[in-house]
Amino acid sequence: MAKEKKTEDVVRALLEPVIASYGMELVDVHCGRDPRGMVLRLVLDKAGGVDIDDCAEISRLAGDILDVHDPIEGPYTLEVSSPGINRPLKKMEDFERFRGQNVFIETSELINGRRRFRGLLEGVSNGIVAVFADKIAFEIPFEKISKARLDII
Repeated sequence: MAKEKKTEDVVRALLEPVIASYGMELVDVHCGRDPRGMVLRLVLDKAGGVDIDDCAEISRLAGDILDVHDPIEGPYTLEVSSPGINRPLKKMEDFERFRGQNVFIETSELINGRRRFRGLLEGVSNGIVAVFADKIAFEIPFEKISKARLDII
């Protein structure tokens, strides 16, 4: 698991600036095994959404860059996609950008007796994510968030 995380960090460092130069954001990088073998998944977003042509362009570009730098041992499948309607929230800026939206958050530790929060994202201040869920205002330290996404559907 630690090896995949290091690989994800290297891939992000290699690709994020290039993807940004195409007007897109690298939302997520995931490296892991599935029944077909090793898979590297890149999730992209941009204003107005990502289409199939964007994914194809970044797939070709990323493939070339990864072939040169070879950060993944052995063969792997590269998948490039949009984040979908329930976009993951990964960075502090995401929580500010999507203020006012419904979110689902899981934490690594109990916060006020719970780990799962589904409610309205009220914003971020000083590393604290504010969520209004079940008629209660919760303050969740950003570093304790293990998973977060928009909760549209």
